[in-house]
Amino acid sequence: MRFSKLLLVGAVTALMPGQVFAADTLKLAIGQRGLWDSAIGEIGTQAGIFQKHGLDLQVFYTSGGGETQQAVIAGSADIGVSPGTLGVLGAFAKGAPIRIIAGEATGTAEYYFVRADSPVQKDFKGAKSEMTLAYSTNGSGTHITALRFMKEYGFQAKLVATGNVPATFTQVMSGQVDIGFSTPPFGLDALADGKARLVALANDLPSVRNQTVRLIIANAADLAKRPEVYARFIAAYREAIDWMYANDKALELYAKYADIPVARARTVRDQFYPKTMLQLDAVAGMPELMQDAIAFKYLTAPLDQKQLDELLQLPKK
Repeated sequence: MRFSKLLLVGAVTALMPGQVFAADTLKLAIGQRGLWDSAIGEIGTQAGIFQKHGLDLQVFYTSGGGETQQAVIAGSADIGVSPGTLGVLGAFAKGAPIRIIAGEATGTAEYYFVRADSPVQKDFKGAKSEMTLAYSTNGSGTHITALRFMKEYGFQAKLVATGNVPATFTQVMSGQVDIGFSTPPFGLDALADGKARLVALANDLPSVRNQTVRLIIANAADLAKRPEVYARFIAAYREAIDWMYANDKALELYAKYADIPVARARTVRDQFYPKTMLQLDAVAGMPELMQDAIAFKYLTAPLDQKQLDELLQLPKK
């Protein structure tokens, strides 16, 4: 009887008008500040979208996908945005408490560049084994893309972890690293001014443009405790993406976020980040991704169906 009364009191309280409830907090680790797809959490918050779904996002940035993944494994972040898929597969196979809750990027906006006076030409022609080729952190998307370029274009270079995009750009332009990676809007001015030259687009590789190369992951323990919160997060994230492509107010917010002119913000969105790149509901090319993970020593064998069912906790529209 007493339990029934408590239920009744709870139900009446829940229906009281004007009642204010605390939002659910989610800590997001994001691989690089300043990119169009790394801005979704902050811009969606400024637009009131996550609050509408009862969420309070606490965002912090890392030096790359590998560091983002480690933050989720350690529990210092609930969600990681844009770690590399191969790194996630390898960590899960070793028992890391992570789950894939959405795709993040099928294809990528990254490009590879050199200083204007470099002997390296388009498609890495002229690259030599003693030269250095940058990637952000171990297990990141840039690490995987660098490995793929060397394999598919048939050249060798010394891989060097250079951290985030601005740090990499500085190291290339100061001569510390021979070949760097970047992502718009970073480096576009240097290309336009002739201080740097484009070597290749990551999407030149079929293994990049046709596969989901980055993911959104969650800490497995917290996901199991609060599945409904994560479902609301994905719904809000999808709504934020839709709004950022439909409303030019998003360009103003992104321009301020990235400290660039609004016209440059439009170029970044419309030319480098087609909306089709941001596919939340699928991980494209999983069989090929697992074969690449084996080739690059992230996996010793493909994940079986039971493992994939455990790892993939993708949203339903």
